[in-house]
Amino acid sequence: MLLALIRHGQTDWNLAGRMQGRTDIPLNETGRAQALAAAAPLAAEPWDVVVSSPLDRARETAAIIAQELDLPVGGAYDELIEQDFGEAEGTLVSELDVRWPKRDFADMEPDVEVGPRGIRGLDRIAVDHPGARVLAVAHGTLIRFTLAAISGHDPRHYPRLDNASSSYVRFDDAWGVLTIGGAPAGEALGVVEAAMAEADARLGVVG
Repeated sequence: MLLALIRHGQTDWNLAGRMQGRTDIPLNETGRAQALAAAAPLAAEPWDVVVSSPLDRARETAAIIAQELDLPVGGAYDELIEQDFGEAEGTLVSELDVRWPKRDFADMEPDVEVGPRGIRGLDRIAVDHPGARVLAVAHGTLIRFTLAAISGHDPRHYPRLDNASSSYVRFDDAWGVLTIGGAPAGEALGVVEAAMAEADARLGVVG
């Protein structure tokens, strides 16, 4: 099974640099244009269905891509919803380190739960669409943590994913990461591993 995890298009909160999480902010016009543009490279390969997170920005991105590629829109999967950032949602990202230097936002979903939840979502999609080629529209942090859980890397060092970017995973005997934000997995994970090694060196960790 081949599955492309696609980050939704831009919202006004993305543009303003605000923490979004599960706050249900719609796409802006730039986001709709990004969703339309994202369909062009995807059209080079056959796909069977488009699914998404239940949040409006993901559902609308999915609908735009599906219409452009003449594909059916499938279900909304709660497992693909963005991480809940609790009281930090709506805050400017530039203010986070001042207000919460340890990133310990009240009522947030723990980081360790996000990646496994994303994998459960992939597993559900695989059961609902066995052997299919699926486009799944979700959210930046959810996608990064899911890819990191599959590849066994620290998600904090994964690259930031652009709006409407695609990351491919495939299920054979287990899920494997093929691309990250459009870059080959080997290339992107080399950067991740270098960043992890640099962080370990700063902390005095010896492998």
